Amino acid sequence: MSKNRQRKPGVSLKKRNLRKLDPAALASDIKAGDRTALAKGITLVESNAEHDFQTAQTLLQKLLADSGRSIRIGITGVPGAGKSTFIESFGSYLCHLGHKVAVLAVDPTSSLTGGSILGDKTRMEKLARNPRAFIRPSPSGGKLGGVHRKTRETMLLCEASGFDVILVETVGVGQSEVIVRDMVDFFMLLVLTGAGDELQGMKKGIMELADAVIVNKADGLNEQSAKKTKEEYNRILHFLQPATKGWQTAAMTSSALQNKGIDEIWKTISAFESLTKKSGVFDERRRFQTKEWLNDMIIDQLQANFFHNPAIKNLLPKVENEVISGNRPVASGVEELFKAFFGDKN
Repeated sequence: MSKNRQRKPGVSLKKRNLRKLDPAALASDIKAGDRTALAKGITLVESNAEHDFQTAQTLLQKLLADSGRSIRIGITGVPGAGKSTFIESFGSYLCHLGHKVAVLAVDPTSSLTGGSILGDKTRMEKLARNPRAFIRPSPSGGKLGGVHRKTRETMLLCEASGFDVILVETVGVGQSEVIVRDMVDFFMLLVLTGAGDELQGMKKGIMELADAVIVNKADGLNEQSAKKTKEEYNRILHFLQPATKGWQTAAMTSSALQNKGIDEIWKTISAFESLTKKSGVFDERRRFQTKEWLNDMIIDQLQANFFHNPAIKNLLPKVENEVISGNRPVASGVEELFKAFFGDKN
């Protein structure tokens, strides 16, 4: 075949390479800390192609025994709270201590841009260059669990490759906080000074997800105001249900720009890990999260099978029209669709 022969449109080298991957060899390279192999493995689990799914699952099976040995930290924040600067400062500090840090992102609202972390990667240039750090953009949505499955599986691959601290950043708003809370051990909320105004627009639910509230940008003229804001949050947190059994959520101040308070935040997370592992809450949460992941995958798979069923594709427009026009109850339409799905001729 001529070297100059053009490839068919739409067939990428990436897809061709994925099909040739040997899961056993790739797993071995990932466990050895090969970053190129890790990137290939993540690309594999993020693939929406059906022919890549089983290969990815085989790879994960071979890595499961080497995963789970990290502290998983979720980070969210109000707009302008300085998440990127904080993550770079915090991640760099952990790398300096000898940890290996992986930064992942979750954005269920964006399947095109891959989340703001694509831009943040340039702003986190120092951390991106650190040989002990690994930054991965948010995967796009898709079938078989979408962002839930892909971020969780990416996390497992990073752990198997030796990363002992996983930072999961929320990129979207609302839904992403709940998604991240369900896949991490410790969840922190970054806020700014001026708690009175800020809390008016902040959902109580988001506050109740947090294991720590970080008043960021506590430097310069803003430092005293940040301390006051911290006290306001602590008064409020005292009356809220803690996110983790046996742990009292507290507010702290930090300056990512000046690296102030970063060490105290890590000490708090370490104390949290020690306490919850001793009480059994840490492992209990991990087991619950895995169970919920299984349930989510079942629901996603059933939904995908339902809407891709030929009988449903033919019948759904008719039922939709009847329901929308008011000529048929919704429950009756659903019943007919399920009878078609299960092949009930009665």
